[in-house]
Amino acid sequence: MATTLLRKTVLTAAGIAATAGGIAGPAIAAHAAPTTGTTSLVADRKSGHGERELDVRYEAQPNFYFCGPAAARNALSVQGKNIDVHAMAKEMGTTEAGTNSINDITPILNKETGKDVYKSTEIPVDKARDRDKVDKLRADVVKTVDDGRAVVANIAGTATDTDGNAHSFEGGHYISVVGYRDGGKIVTIADSANPTQASYRMDVDELARWIASRGYSS
Repeated sequence: MATTLLRKTVLTAAGIAATAGGIAGPAIAAHAAPTTGTTSLVADRKSGHGERELDVRYEAQPNFYFCGPAAARNALSVQGKNIDVHAMAKEMGTTEAGTNSINDITPILNKETGKDVYKSTEIPVDKARDRDKVDKLRADVVKTVDDGRAVVANIAGTATDTDGNAHSFEGGHYISVVGYRDGGKIVTIADSANPTQASYRMDVDELARWIASRGYSS
């Protein structure tokens, strides 16, 4: 079966069921209303030691299929933009089947940021462990964050963060990458699915495997 950026991606009922074994938090929270107002995850800071994290005005997604618009909204919030997630979903063509691909996210990011600022990059499923693909993802995260912007990534399956917590989205999901440390070896993720796990860090190699067969916008 071909796996391309056009593959549909959403936290589906199958994805929710897949999280039932002790990792149900993110899937369940995807149905919940967002927290009141916005919450700042991290303060924008940059050091001379290969580290930067952007100031995210976080909102949780309001339903199980708005992860694409919510990830884009959270990503744009680092630029001081506060865009209604429902309006964004309409522009992306988001339905209960989700947001079709990262190619539907990139034009909206560019509409708000500038022509051709963001570009879509695919990581084929058989290339996710290739050093050149991982190094490109790492470089793209560092460059984008250093430009004061966040990356939006389309992921699927289960990945483990640096604290050993598993995050499972078998039906697919969208996240924002809002920071890095150790020169990009570790990335900071803003995840709209669960306000109690709104931010976590992950090895960039693990993120590349999570993106495999899908793509990211940077």
